[in-house]
Amino acid sequence: MKITKIALIGAGDISGIYLENLTKLFKQVEIVGVCDLIQEKAERAAQKYQISKIYDSMVDAFADTEVEIVLNLTRPYEHFEVTKQALEAGKHVYSEKPLAATKEEGEILVRLAEEKGLMIGGAPDTFLGASIQTCRKLIEDDFIGEIVGCNAAMICRGHESWHPDPAFYYQFGGGPMLDMGPYYLTAMIHLMGRVTGVTSVVRQSFATRMITSQPQSGTEIEVKVPTYLTGMLEFENGAVGNLLTTFDVVYQEQSRFEIYGSKGTLIVPDPNFFGEKIYLLRAGSNELKEMPLLFDYQENARGLGLAEMAVAIQANRRPRANMEQTFHVLDIMTAFQRSSDKKGYEAITSPFSKDKPMNLAAVLGVIES
Repeated sequence: MKITKIALIGAGDISGIYLENLTKLFKQVEIVGVCDLIQEKAERAAQKYQISKIYDSMVDAFADTEVEIVLNLTRPYEHFEVTKQALEAGKHVYSEKPLAATKEEGEILVRLAEEKGLMIGGAPDTFLGASIQTCRKLIEDDFIGEIVGCNAAMICRGHESWHPDPAFYYQFGGGPMLDMGPYYLTAMIHLMGRVTGVTSVVRQSFATRMITSQPQSGTEIEVKVPTYLTGMLEFENGAVGNLLTTFDVVYQEQSRFEIYGSKGTLIVPDPNFFGEKIYLLRAGSNELKEMPLLFDYQENARGLGLAEMAVAIQANRRPRANMEQTFHVLDIMTAFQRSSDKKGYEAITSPFSKDKPMNLAAVLGVIES
């Protein structure tokens, strides 16, 4: 098995689980170098995970002939420029979500990748885990019949009470839709298919936020993005969905996700995780039945999408967490704002088609080609 060489850009908080899994769990890849604007972060990551190279700049990483894929773990508003420069340097890219901060940025990246014959893969990869893969099998095996619709919500009061540096969640590229929407929409389209249109209303509920977490407690944040987005989704198969994402609401549970069929209802677990519990309610019964997870990757396997992408490149096929999928999700997310602005229906024209499901029992560290 050929080992694919990776350069990691952005050694912040989220990089920890990637580094852990990519150096210990997934043997298809090797992180050969790391780069961060704060050199000390790159040095700590390199020391802890025995990474041989520390790049002075991302340009140096892109110029490294050993590197095949750039792993973009920068802040959301930086995703576009980092991915664009990596593609221009001839590297495949795997990016944290979202693909970009606007639809227009996403279109530029997709066009550039296609022109250069390169691949863009992207988070979230949680849909490849045990929960969503099991949900897909239950739906395809007709456990809930013909899909009628779905209802999903991501509800919380924001990040300023616990995150050490929460300002970017409320600035360009942030907000609850671009931050958490990718998990819900990726799962939705993987389970229900392509979205053809959105009708939405969005608002910015509070002009400022006060940080109460350390070390910035007492600092006021100016809010520059919508923080309450709710709307209806029209699917190509005729189903209708509802999605709410908000940073404005005090609520007892953060995640709600249900898919309704002619024969029953599937209670889909939080799509931010890989192996949460699934429940099924069948017609004629009032009993929620817990369904067994039929696939591997039940723990936090972030990096799975990148490892699968490395295998796909070698097999000359597109990865499952591919740019068609990540751009379709970006198109849908940004359509909420476009629909609200014009107070009407926003058609979604971007293509999307499902890839084949994961193996029923893939061995950790081994991904089918």
